[in-house]
Amino acid sequence: MTAASEARVEAPESDHSAMAPDETAPMLPRTLVLVGLMGAGKSSIGRRLAQRLDIDFLDADHEIESAAGRTIPEIFEELGEPAFRDGERRVIRRLLEDRTPHVLATGGGAFMAPETRAAIKDKGLSLWLKADLDTLFERVSRRSNRPLLKTADPKDTLRGLMAVRYPVYAEADIVVETQRVPIETTVEKVYQAVVAHLNQ
Repeated sequence: MTAASEARVEAPESDHSAMAPDETAPMLPRTLVLVGLMGAGKSSIGRRLAQRLDIDFLDADHEIESAAGRTIPEIFEELGEPAFRDGERRVIRRLLEDRTPHVLATGGGAFMAPETRAAIKDKGLSLWLKADLDTLFERVSRRSNRPLLKTADPKDTLRGLMAVRYPVYAEADIVVETQRVPIETTVEKVYQAVVAHLNQ
């Protein structure tokens, strides 16, 4: 596996400013798949990064909801997590195989599934947006639509998810550690990490 490239950046999710395409942006040979825990900034960073690269952005969770005709909380409640994971696996494989290279934000558990991880390694380029517990918890606390955090102690639940998932996320091709800086700075650091990886 390719050695991970690392940069320290931050990704607040509240800024929705657009970024102009970069005329010197490299051509992605494969889809860039963003992985990481909930609150890492996969959608907000991914959308701006796609603008910078002048390619499409897709959110796997939105694609799953569209295919299922239900929201993700509804899928969890009505069908259960196994049904969600099965749909997630099928949708991500379809997006990797049927579309030209794009930026794809995935849900926090997607990269944990061996079959999905293998598909991403075969068809895509994975980038882990890594953040510490306090940063993640601050972000996810702003929203109430996180099925896995509907527990008595959501911060401890998030800590447990980190313990299990971070060693697997570390298999990603590129690692970008996020911290508290403006999102434009974050996107620039992620962009540079991608360029550095492609130039290896």
